[in-house]
Amino acid sequence: MAKYSKTNKQASEKSNQEAEAIASGIKKPGQTKAQTKLISQGIAKGIEQYKKQQKEKAREADKAKKKAAKSQVAIEESDSNSDNAQPSISWLPWGLLMVSWLGFATYLLLN
Repeated sequence: MAKYSKTNKQASEKSNQEAEAIASGIKKPGQTKAQTKLISQGIAKGIEQYKKQQKEKAREADKAKKKAAKSQVAIEESDSNSDNAQPSISWLPWGLLMVSWLGFATYLLLN
């Protein structure tokens, strides 16, 4: 047997009250109390099923959100790792400077 907490009982009672209000609001002339009670029970069951579906959707959305956040963190970590993995190219500007000065000196000596 499943144990229900007080919040589940309160939610169920609230659903029953809402269902009774709806059932009495749509009551047809000549409808018996037993029929109204059956309609009320059906509405209450529908309300409970709807609430369960919404909770499940919220759980799934939360899982997807957490998964997306984890993948975003993993992407950021891989980006930072790839930035650190690239070799430093500090010799390039100095090499180009030396080649240009050698070219300039060669031009001056030949002319």
